[in-house]
Amino acid sequence: MNTLKPRIPAFLPWAGAALFGAAVGLGGWWLTVWARLHCLADQDAGGNLELNVLLLLVPGMGVLAALAALRIGRLLTRSAPTAVRRVTPVLLIAVMTVLPVWWVFADRGTLDGYPSHSDACPSSNIPPQWPDWIPA
Repeated sequence: MNTLKPRIPAFLPWAGAALFGAAVGLGGWWLTVWARLHCLADQDAGGNLELNVLLLLVPGMGVLAALAALRIGRLLTRSAPTAVRRVTPVLLIAVMTVLPVWWVFADRGTLDGYPSHSDACPSSNIPPQWPDWIPA
């Protein structure tokens, strides 16, 4: 009996990578807003405008990073075994989207030395709830 194997549509990995990158970017933007609101840092018109611009840029950056990671992962593993061809792009997508978004949070979310209007945060503007084992 000749049965056909189900095939994954060609666009599905690209769409999944783009959605994952956008979700990670949106999560990073949300963390940035959360840190600033908790510490009441940069609560002026310029700071709010910056956060609105970041709302467009950070998820877009996540999408581009995820798509680039998928392409690089596929190019690097063309002649590798199937397991390596499946795992390598996924790991690259995770690393290449999380690291830039993490950098945006650490750079724009925790405004080191910016005068805070709240006693809830130290001068580094890193909220006390932030885990110590994750650098910010």
